[in-house]
Amino acid sequence: MIYLIAYVATAIVFLGLDFIWLSQIAIGFYKSRIGALLMDEPNLGVSAIFYLFYVAGLVYLAVVPALNSGSWTTALVAGAVFGLVAYGTYDITNLATLKGWSVSVSVVDMIWGMCLSSVAATSGYFIASSLVRGV
Repeated sequence: MIYLIAYVATAIVFLGLDFIWLSQIAIGFYKSRIGALLMDEPNLGVSAIFYLFYVAGLVYLAVVPALNSGSWTTALVAGAVFGLVAYGTYDITNLATLKGWSVSVSVVDMIWGMCLSSVAATSGYFIASSLVRGV
């Protein structure tokens, strides 16, 4: 049960923050640098698949180890590493393969992925541990 709670909590935080980032904060930044590559509307079905898999990986590799060790710093650090590697793979591949991809987008996106994953994993840890243990 704790793993399901961890998944749902992590997903809510991750999705909420990423929605704010993509729709309010960074949309102008992305449009000004890679606007020609962006779709008019995102494919929500494909986005849902990404979020389902990504959050599962984040929970498995960052939140669960933190819950098992009882250390929120495990979620913080493992979440940051997972985010940097995952977003870095995407962004560096785009730099290597797409003509109009921006270095600044890659740098900002990798930092965002690292921070977002770290915050979501740490939040998932705190929420799951407090709900299950009644803290």
